[in-house]
Amino acid sequence: MTMPAIGDMAPEIAQPANGGVDFRLDDLKGKKVVLYFYPKDNTPGCTTEAKDFSAQIEAFTNSDTAIVGVSKDSVRKHENFIAKHDLKVTLVSDENGDLCERYGVWQEKNMYGRRYMGIVRATFLIDREGRIAHIWPKVRVKGHADEVLAAAQALA
Repeated sequence: MTMPAIGDMAPEIAQPANGGVDFRLDDLKGKKVVLYFYPKDNTPGCTTEAKDFSAQIEAFTNSDTAIVGVSKDSVRKHENFIAKHDLKVTLVSDENGDLCERYGVWQEKNMYGRRYMGIVRATFLIDREGRIAHIWPKVRVKGHADEVLAAAQALA
């Protein structure tokens, strides 16, 4: 599946998240949402990304923006990841991969000549009406949280 386009309604999310809640994107209508997909808890790039977003949580909150990370890790793994690194973001579990498919981030990857399917690191900024306002496909972690914060602050 391809990624949704800027201006499209963000595909609905109703998945388990840390804290024992079922996360629903609809519950955040009226707020801006940073939805970021990452490959795996407790790996170097994913840890840096989650810590960078967590370090900016106050600035995101002040701009009325929620931060939600998604991977195929279980809620239990998410809980451990949050505790280990004192993360301040919501982490959604997509163990069956349905959400990754609907957002077009489940793609063929190539590492050292080996091809396999996996989550491509991507971030979506969703506006107050639930439309996709900005997309960062194939994210480079360094400086990413700052770039996303600037876009969230610029979005009405």
